[in-house]
Amino acid sequence: MATTLTSKGQVTIPKQIRDALDLAPGSSVEFAVNRDGELVIHKVGGQSGRKPDRFDAARGKADVKWRADELMALLRGED
Repeated sequence: MATTLTSKGQVTIPKQIRDALDLAPGSSVEFAVNRDGELVIHKVGGQSGRKPDRFDAARGKADVKWRADELMALLRGED
């Protein structure tokens, strides 16, 4: 797989490799060059690179059923 180096020295890791290493935005990777001069990339840590969604714990927990017009009136301070 070939990719192009940008003027800032950046490359895009091909999707097949990101998927194989379970890489996601925010994942940490380590680059090394072996004795044969080949690039080796390792995922740092054993956890998935995906950050837990901070709203997952609260999602679906509300037990108050608001109607849109009632909620908007409350938020606007209407009596």
